Amino acid sequence: MIMGLISYLQPVHGYDIRKELTSWNVESWANVQPGSIYHALRKLTEEGLLEPVDTEQVDGRPARTRYQLTKAGEVEYQAMLRRYWWEYSEPVDPFQAAFAFLPSLPRPEAVGALRARARLLNDWVATYRDSIDEWVADKPPHVGWQLELTAVRAEAEARWCQDVAARVEAGEGAHFNEGGQSPDAWRAAIREQFGDPQDDEDEI
Repeated sequence: MIMGLISYLQPVHGYDIRKELTSWNVESWANVQPGSIYHALRKLTEEGLLEPVDTEQVDGRPARTRYQLTKAGEVEYQAMLRRYWWEYSEPVDPFQAAFAFLPSLPRPEAVGALRARARLLNDWVATYRDSIDEWVADKPPHVGWQLELTAVRAEAEARWCQDVAARVEAGEGAHFNEGGQSPDAWRAAIREQFGDPQDDEDEI
């Protein structure tokens, strides 16, 4: 993100990069925190991918250094850009980690949680549909397309949540932490289904 912005705006200083990324809300969809911009600029400079162009000071404000990509930085940026276009990496989603332990919930709570998540996702999509014109005003068309991708994914996940909730409610899936079941009996059932970790250690 940082190298891409610099390639568009160079020479540019960190303040403008931070302001631009904040306006994009990158912390919500990319692994970039606006507060880490200056650290990243120093690191990229140390690696020879950026170089300072000049330092300017306006109206007594702190001096600001403007940066541009080096030749090596331009090569690296183009390589990274194409790698992310042509490769697929599954998004890291904390919900996936929580869902891996679905049987830890009582069955009724699991059903309710899945349907609540579906409502949250659908509410987000509805807000998106109502606000899209405002969000993409004065922005290139592809920004709207990017937001559309997020909405499509949210709609698909909402449908999936509803479908899985119906399966769980119908009694599919085993070894839920049902009310009245002793913890020891529930843990024994889980071990029976997934195996005892001690068995794996013995095999190693």
